[in-house]
Amino acid sequence: MSQYFDKITKGTEREDMLVILQFLKTAIGQRFSFLNYYKEIPISFYATLLSIENEMAEFELHEYQAKVISLKQKTLIHSHPKSPFCEDIVANVFNVNTEKKRAIIYKFGYAKIHSELRRFVRVTLDKSAIIQMFFENKIKLSGQIMDISLGGAAISIKADELLAAGADVDILLTLPETNNKFTEISLGAKIIKIIADESKKDDSVICMLEFYFDKNAQQQISFYINQRQVSIIKELKDLLM
Repeated sequence: MSQYFDKITKGTEREDMLVILQFLKTAIGQRFSFLNYYKEIPISFYATLLSIENEMAEFELHEYQAKVISLKQKTLIHSHPKSPFCEDIVANVFNVNTEKKRAIIYKFGYAKIHSELRRFVRVTLDKSAIIQMFFENKIKLSGQIMDISLGGAAISIKADELLAAGADVDILLTLPETNNKFTEISLGAKIIKIIADESKKDDSVICMLEFYFDKNAQQQISFYINQRQVSIIKELKDLLM
């Protein structure tokens, strides 16, 4: 979840938490805007602060928020308009009752939510999807698409000296559809960043791509993202049943 915010420390972590708790004690009954992500889809609803006890806060939540928080065990809270500080808040989750739509959170800290700076909706993929990258010297590298937006994608790929930030590549996306069908989309992209893929034990890396504008390709990607969003929200609803 750390990719969605920057942690901010103004004093010590303990001092910061006490300042946040002091404000929360004055805001019982107020509504706060929570933010979590489920498969890269933002889940953000208002929650009502019910009580503060033993440095823990109990909130009444929307059922979607309660379910996602129970899965992630951490949440972000947008800066409250009556707050004496401008920072957002990050907190750990101590306990969630999804039936009663209640959550007890603790270990508060300051944060700066930066995920909202995204220009495009991003979704993870539920099925294996291949991306092929073509370089000027005709070398082809293949990887797996992890998530995608209209503006770019994150892919898991074996480390290679050709994967350098700033490099331009031609790519071929193979996105899964229903009934075991696939859509192939060709467009240009730039490599923005390469980071270690800590989820794998081999020499894989995560390659962040930014797509160059291509009207036809983006229409196809947009259609896929819309379909995937519907699927993810349905999946979240099913988890509540």
